[in-house]
Amino acid sequence: MKTKMTKADAAAFSARWKIVNDAERMELRATTMRRKFRQLAALMASVDKFGWVEPLAQEESEVRVRWNRLRKAPRLA
Repeated sequence: MKTKMTKADAAAFSARWKIVNDAERMELRATTMRRKFRQLAALMASVDKFGWVEPLAQEESEVRVRWNRLRKAPRLA
């Protein structure tokens, strides 16, 4: 049976995640653009291996439909 989380438990949980988020933010800021581009290139090269081609194509199609609806919608201002 689960016990209820107390305010102290919630505060401690929140504090731990703040530490994690701050560390991640610092790590991302310290990462060079060159490394970020290499990581992006590695992800893009992995699309086939992970089986993402079809899902990404479907998402792209859905986005195109949304953009076309927005483009054709009457402007308010």
